[in-house]
Amino acid sequence: MSKNDPTDNALAAIASILDQTISPPEPAKSVDREFAPVEEPPVAMPPSLPQSIAAEQVEPEHVEPEHREPEPSEPPPIQPIEANGYSKAGPGPMAALRFRWTVREDDGRYYVDETVGEGSTPLVNGPMDKDSAIKFVDDREAAARQRFEHFKHEMISRTEVASLAPRDSDEN
Repeated sequence: MSKNDPTDNALAAIASILDQTISPPEPAKSVDREFAPVEEPPVAMPPSLPQSIAAEQVEPEHVEPEHREPEPSEPPPIQPIEANGYSKAGPGPMAALRFRWTVREDDGRYYVDETVGEGSTPLVNGPMDKDSAIKFVDDREAAARQRFEHFKHEMISRTEVASLAPRDSDEN
């Protein structure tokens, strides 16, 4: 990790944003129609089955439990990952600071475009083979997540220590 790693800089910015303490808003004393809470619309339920379909559902025949065939417990076959278009995004509370890694193919060679936020100029990594490109994306995302969690835990521990510290009083 270098001193000028853009991931560290972005994660430090995220940490500083999260480090700011925000007090919850106080409830309003009077109700102002312009700022009154908006009622949420009711949740739509799917329509019930038509009678013709409901009538076709028949109770299964009674089968003794000891006569049942065991269900196969084979996991579904693993599908290979398509490298071209494979993408992951890093952690963070703000899309403007979030990293994204996307694999693209060019003449049978794979490149990983690394961006920060929306519309930024990508840092291009490659060329590499398909498996290396997927591994690169997975490794970068895992490292960013690990650094983010480290910053988050560090901020939480600082907050806990600060809340336990004695406060100076103006009484003398």
